[in-house]
Amino acid sequence: MAESDPSTPSPEPEYNPISRDRMALLFVVMLVTAAGNTAMQSVMPSIGTALEVDDVWISLAYTWSALLWMLCAPIWARRSDRRGRKAMMALGLIGFITSMGLCGLILWFGLAGLLPAVWTLILFAIARSLYGGFGSAAPPAVQAYVAARTARSERTQALSLIASSFGLGTVIGPALAPLMVMPGLGLTGPFLAFTILGVVTLVALRIFLPNDEPQFPARGLAFGAPYGASSTDNSTDNDDGDSDNGDTPESTGPRKNMGWWEPRLRPWVIAGLLGGHAHAMILGISGFLVLDRLNLRDTPAEGAGPVGLVLMCGAIATLLAQWGIIPRMNLGPRAATLSGVAMAAFGVLLFGAAQNLHGIALGYAIASLGFGLFRPGFNAGASLAVSRAEQGEASGVVASVTGAAFIVAPALGVLLYNWSEWLGFAVVIALCAAVYVIGWTSLSRDEVMTADKKP
Repeated sequence: MAESDPSTPSPEPEYNPISRDRMALLFVVMLVTAAGNTAMQSVMPSIGTALEVDDVWISLAYTWSALLWMLCAPIWARRSDRRGRKAMMALGLIGFITSMGLCGLILWFGLAGLLPAVWTLILFAIARSLYGGFGSAAPPAVQAYVAARTARSERTQALSLIASSFGLGTVIGPALAPLMVMPGLGLTGPFLAFTILGVVTLVALRIFLPNDEPQFPARGLAFGAPYGASSTDNSTDNDDGDSDNGDTPESTGPRKNMGWWEPRLRPWVIAGLLGGHAHAMILGISGFLVLDRLNLRDTPAEGAGPVGLVLMCGAIATLLAQWGIIPRMNLGPRAATLSGVAMAAFGVLLFGAAQNLHGIALGYAIASLGFGLFRPGFNAGASLAVSRAEQGEASGVVASVTGAAFIVAPALGVLLYNWSEWLGFAVVIALCAAVYVIGWTSLSRDEVMTADKKP
């Protein structure tokens, strides 16, 4: 935690809450990055078709970035506690701006025929890795900045607001992407538009956000990467290392390094890996299925709108699950996980059978609603399985498991889909079924986990 300047007089109240203007700025930082990534996701299937490359190579172009995000997000989360949160936010935005700008420029050269398709994708993957490596610095820094300036009684609401910006970005990105396809830039228009929005956000951050002078201890926690409707964060339930008796993280002593196969976490990790791979596979397939079912392969520029619409429906369904169904029905981790994968399997079945835009959007929305129940269930289950002092380690495991699903699964889903459409969907449904069976027998019941949790 950064030390305050001794010459600065202490404020009269107990703490200085974050003003609405500054909270809005932090909200926009998260919103722009999430929207930019899902806007890119909605146009990439059409770009791949225009470049005349196999669909699987488009999915593989994201792999290196997803791997870097998984590896680097926890590093930036720890560094934000030492080097300052504002600096890490700026670094994350610079990574986002540079990556989006270079990706757009490279793809424009490829679509104009000035670069061979293979070199276009190689250079795109390299430019995209800048976001995975450096863009992952911003989300944990934003979370820690807010947590360090809000009292415990207000922290959950403040962190939930910040987390919701990621989810809202997954809706706005696909909605805006078709409007940004403009003459001269074509399908690369969204890249330029979000590069400019990123620069504006960075300038506003530099000017209007004060330097770090936190009033409360807080640790930066890793967020999941914003891949379409899959975007989740692992911080809304975090208590930043605070114990109920007011102890700071430093007073709790050395923390145990918790791995994936920690016995208390193992059932949740298995469920998270299997269900996460199912979700990542259907996300990878979605854009290409829209082009195929609507016969848009010969006119890929017209595919950005329908793909964006389908992704937007999925994102809205995810938010409905996380903001509406779970809190209203008070679903516990086990109930949310099992009901989520069951609904997701049904949605995938409808999605695979649909032949028109309405049916595709409906099936994808139902599947996304299911995965929108599953992911918070997995996150909460892993959190409740360990003690308060181990929340930081558990959140690192959750972030790692979530990121691992997006390294290979999207490309694998597209590969299976291109080989046999129903083979791809069958594997996704089988993964959901495996989660249900394993979860039914090995996940602790909600009433037990709730009873064991200290008030």
